[in-house]
Amino acid sequence: MGEDGLIPRLSNVNVKALLGILAGAGASYGLYKLLRGRGGDAEINKAKPRQNNITAVQPGSLMAKVSGFNVVSRKDGGNLTAEVSSEILSKSPGSLEPRHLSMLLSLLQSSPNPAERREVLKTLGNASAFTVNQDLLREFGGLHIIAGFLSDPVPDVRVQTLNALNNLSMNIRNQEQLKVYVPSVVQLIEMSPVNSDLQLAGLRLLTNLTVTDDNQHLMKNSITLLLSLLVVSNELLQALKVLVNLSSNPDMMDDIVQTQQAPASLVLLFDGCTNTEVLLRLLFFAGNLRAWRPSAQVAEALRRQQDSLYCVLLDSSSQFHSRLPLLLTHPDEEIKAQ
Repeated sequence: MGEDGLIPRLSNVNVKALLGILAGAGASYGLYKLLRGRGGDAEINKAKPRQNNITAVQPGSLMAKVSGFNVVSRKDGGNLTAEVSSEILSKSPGSLEPRHLSMLLSLLQSSPNPAERREVLKTLGNASAFTVNQDLLREFGGLHIIAGFLSDPVPDVRVQTLNALNNLSMNIRNQEQLKVYVPSVVQLIEMSPVNSDLQLAGLRLLTNLTVTDDNQHLMKNSITLLLSLLVVSNELLQALKVLVNLSSNPDMMDDIVQTQQAPASLVLLFDGCTNTEVLLRLLFFAGNLRAWRPSAQVAEALRRQQDSLYCVLLDSSSQFHSRLPLLLTHPDEEIKAQ
């Protein structure tokens, strides 16, 4: 997925023609990109907080700038480097005090240096693995400050922004504020290169934000994107986690099953050679879909839409049904049980 550029929409006639010939993985995703024009799991697979690796603090680095001085306003940010002490050098992210978090937020807003912004966000992300800091950063207005850097021009800064928001989203009260950024995160995933750190970080955040039913409706228009990632991305597991979360909600089922431009090659993933963890979640996803019971009229209408997810996985003519029995010989017991 390219970072820039808009591709004009295809006419409906061209779309239908292309769908007839583009069934491969890369083609499905390429078609999705042209059509779009721009850019918890089930209970067994709930998302867990991710704590970033903590690097050693070096003299003169960002961490060496943080001290016990109270800094609460953006205009004071330029004076931070002159007022710092070495107090923070011996502190771990879990022991940062409220004044340190406040100072980091101020420095984040004032710094013109992308490398410095990245390090501030990394530090805040590490600190956000702890519940007390999740609450403090919300109370300081830090969630919206951090989320503002989703549009930073530097990719590494956006990655660290997503990582910090990922840890912050482990707090249910924080999710109430963070859900407004779901469209921005989806757009970042769509426009970022396939398999990039940026794309993976965005999918991790969406996994956390869709663990409960409250935010899942915000993903209704993103099902095609997630399905396309299953056949072009090496990180399909993370996209699957989001899909399993969404398909666990009966209120989302109509939107998922009737999704258009579903890649026909999706059925090829139901294979004994597929990674066990990926295959297990594919079976969870398919099992959730099969619980959906359309009326006869709806089923007949969906059969006429050959690129719908219903036709790809659920219709009686789908290759999916002939591939399932082959998995009964899989060495993993849970795969066989599913």
